[in-house]
Amino acid sequence: MTLSDPVTPGPDIVVLDYGSGNIRSAERAVARTGARVTVTDDRRAAVAADGLVVPGVGAFAACMEGLRAVDGPAVIAERLAADRPVLAICVGHQVLFANGIEHGVEAAGCGVWPGTVERLHAERLPHMGWNTLTPPPGSRLFAGIENERFYFVHSYGVRALTGTGDRAVTWAEHGGDRFVAAVEEGPLWSTQFHPEKSGAAGALLIANWVLTLGGDTR
Repeated sequence: MTLSDPVTPGPDIVVLDYGSGNIRSAERAVARTGARVTVTDDRRAAVAADGLVVPGVGAFAACMEGLRAVDGPAVIAERLAADRPVLAICVGHQVLFANGIEHGVEAAGCGVWPGTVERLHAERLPHMGWNTLTPPPGSRLFAGIENERFYFVHSYGVRALTGTGDRAVTWAEHGGDRFVAAVEEGPLWSTQFHPEKSGAAGALLIANWVLTLGGDTR
């Protein structure tokens, strides 16, 4: 690129603000790709944006309560029906499944995918730190970073999800227990780990997602 080359504006991305944890770190990580990032709970903005990021930290039931308060499940459903990209992170990833069980309390999730979020069968919890993954062949989310390590902070996960024609599932293991680490299905990509806390590999993963939205990611 030279100074005379036209600059393509980055895509417009909304980080959905529903009162869950890591919003500002997600905002900064996405903004570093060159995207224009807005943190908001505004439904119209969340539906209309080029991309939507759904972060999440905390308990499954509490996150679902916050998400419902801003009409989040309907926003996600509307975007997916219109083939508009969504990236979900950590508990944002977990609430996409049918339900979650924490401390004996069961709560319904968004139900995008079948499966139950439950406590991992590992001696040492939470699972906190860097871990390798097993992405499926041809993963766009992990393009160029298939062998990198990513940062996890969680005690709960999903143990069973079938990869189908358009659904690519990435797996990880902690304490001998295998769980879903990421999913790619059409416009919906999600990660159990925190790409915004995963250094250069996480930055490249976010850039891979932003590239699917169009615009410049320099």
